[in-house]
Amino acid sequence: MSNEIHEELQSVANAEQGADGTFELPLLMLEEQVLFPQVLSLVPLPTAPMLELVAAAKARHSTIIACKLRAEAEDKDPLQQIHAVGTEIAPGKLSASNGASPQLLAHGRRRVRILSVYHNGVYPVAVARPLADTFDEPQTLEHLATALHNLFNESHQYNEGASENAVKHILSLRDPAQLADSLAAMLPLGADELQNLLELEDIASRMERLAELIAADLSNFELHDDLHSRVQDEIAAHQREMYLREQMRLIQQELGDGDMFQQEMQQFREKIQQAGMPAETRDKALKELSRLGAVPPMSPESGVIHTYLDRLLTLPWNTASEENLDLRHAEDILERAHYGLSKVKARIIEHIAVRQLARDKMKSPILCFVGPPGVGKTSLGKSIADALGCKFLRISLGGVRDEAEIRGHRRTYIGSMPGRIVQQMERAETVNPVFMLDEIDKMSVDFRGDPASALLEVLDPEQNHSFVDHYLEVPYDLSKVTFITTANDLYSIPEALEDRLEVIEFKGYSEEEKIQIARRFLIPKQLAANGLEQAGIHFSTAALQQLIRHYTYESGVRNLEREIAKVCRKIARQVAAERHYRRRLNPAIVESYLGPPQTLAPRVNRRDAIGVVSGLVWTPNGGEIQTVEVSLSPGKGSLMLTGQLGDVLQESAHIAHSYLRARARDFALPADDFENYDVHIHMPEGAVPKDGPSAGVTLATALVSAFTERPASAAFAMTGELTLRGQVLPVGGVVEKILAARRRNVPAIILPADNQKDLRELPKAARRDVTIRFVEDIQEIFDLVLLTPPDKRKREQEAEDKARDAEEDAS
Repeated sequence: MSNEIHEELQSVANAEQGADGTFELPLLMLEEQVLFPQVLSLVPLPTAPMLELVAAAKARHSTIIACKLRAEAEDKDPLQQIHAVGTEIAPGKLSASNGASPQLLAHGRRRVRILSVYHNGVYPVAVARPLADTFDEPQTLEHLATALHNLFNESHQYNEGASENAVKHILSLRDPAQLADSLAAMLPLGADELQNLLELEDIASRMERLAELIAADLSNFELHDDLHSRVQDEIAAHQREMYLREQMRLIQQELGDGDMFQQEMQQFREKIQQAGMPAETRDKALKELSRLGAVPPMSPESGVIHTYLDRLLTLPWNTASEENLDLRHAEDILERAHYGLSKVKARIIEHIAVRQLARDKMKSPILCFVGPPGVGKTSLGKSIADALGCKFLRISLGGVRDEAEIRGHRRTYIGSMPGRIVQQMERAETVNPVFMLDEIDKMSVDFRGDPASALLEVLDPEQNHSFVDHYLEVPYDLSKVTFITTANDLYSIPEALEDRLEVIEFKGYSEEEKIQIARRFLIPKQLAANGLEQAGIHFSTAALQQLIRHYTYESGVRNLEREIAKVCRKIARQVAAERHYRRRLNPAIVESYLGPPQTLAPRVNRRDAIGVVSGLVWTPNGGEIQTVEVSLSPGKGSLMLTGQLGDVLQESAHIAHSYLRARARDFALPADDFENYDVHIHMPEGAVPKDGPSAGVTLATALVSAFTERPASAAFAMTGELTLRGQVLPVGGVVEKILAARRRNVPAIILPADNQKDLRELPKAARRDVTIRFVEDIQEIFDLVLLTPPDKRKREQEAEDKARDAEEDAS
């Protein structure tokens, strides 16, 4: 600092205190800067009021109070917007640079405590009182000053930003207070930490806090320096290793042992020539091998190429399993492993027969097994592989969201690898495995791509002979793979993907089929699993019916197997404890082991009643009986629907209501009935959501019964979609619905005439046990179900009684 500037700053005297020890000075409020006593600082003045404040102070040749604003001050009181401890400064020369805010050279004088703030119309003014430094023993301060000098002298070696003059100045200071303030202003600390140091009145506390901060910084610097040294040592070690390896290669050449790297290159070249790759793939592999020879053996690129060549050579290119095309052998395996599923088994036998005749001319099918859980879709895929004598591969696609799971990652990514299709083919070691893609309907789409679209190339017989994985970057032939996909819901599969699949539907098992499956497969399996093969356990047919009807609610047999396993474990405990156990199990014994029934059968209406009709519905667990109830009450003709009915089902209710109103004259209904009575339609089990158009005829029949007061026969259950013209349209899930009616002992069923074709899949036993009526018009259902109407409707009788009472009251 020049003498001229020094004299200018020293000529500004500190503010004189009044009788009460206070003084008033202009207040300069700074956002992110804290000034200290006995320290020169440059203060930016970005606003016009700040410049006016400094100009006024310099004109009066007076000092200024500088303080820091609080970070999040919401109070309107000016004193609450600032930190109460600030610094009295002497304003010096103003300097301005091109495009930047003017800066004020300020000299700190003393700490002050701001008592109040007011505005004089141009800038704020603070009423303040000086803060005196406090200390205990001079000897303590001397020790602290020595410690600070030592710490600073050690730490400034890591701080490249500190100038040599500044360091000499700090080390030359002997006054403890000036040393602490000068160090605080020089260290790279945050504004809040600087404010805390400014507010410490005790010099010893100030110096101790500074010593802690310098020591922490010094520790960080030493840690960084240590890490840097270790990194340099590791790099040197790698360079030394590369140097030694190169020396070893040259020594081996001199000794005639050959170049190990060149030997490995030659081995790769021989394997590529013998792998049976297509010409395009072989050229790609040889090109990568040439690149491998051109890069240093220890470089990362060498490892990437090496892994890529290993992947190419691991893949099967022309190695195929010898297929067993004996139809009797295939039929035997399928019958032995699975009960029922005749359509599916027939399709597999057809495939084997065509492959036997056409050999390599045929393209492998892309089958899609669709059906509820537990009906044997996945296990049937394993049986198909056993029948063909091919390897069985399976991957689950449930929850897959990343397209790279199918197509792989490009080699530019760290840790890249092929997709799951190619990885499984590496495991197969043959080009013709049976490949099952499980849960294909449960793939998701997000920002990482659409895996279902990536499967389009895999599952298209016209394209999969040249499937390109992003990692391989060469075509791979998947045309000899027998792909089998499984799904629970066909509607969740994208249309473009579904178009490439040959869909085979798995129906739910009937009760008789479940009993046979339990006897042939599940019970022997669980007896063996629980060590009861020699225990002589026998499940009676009634016991199995008890398990199926009251402890499971499913289309498949997965839960049935769990319940059988649970019974077996109970018996195993008795056998292990050498206690008496029952060998022949009946329903009572089953209930004693499993407790009360877990599933309650829906209540089926067994009495002829007005406004109550039984319908047939399809659920993911099979068919079921659904009762529809309709009641009328005096009102304004509103229609209320309850029972968690979906949009389509609500539309069916409105269609049935509109149909009835349109034909009111045919049913001898007074027109004002629809204006004077509210209609309430309810489907019990209100906690279960219901939807679909197949309840249309059931709703219409229940409405007609309620309005005409003709009881509906409890002997019938029905299903069918209704039109406004009264036509009955076909619906789905017919087989499951008939089996449900048979299971619930409903003697007669009404179906749309167009559903006759579906009965070919119905078990013969079920066809014998129920009477099926086919209808084309809703009137046919009314004639079958609705019984003789009463001589006079209850509503009419009540209206006459009400009129008679009114006449008597009037007379």
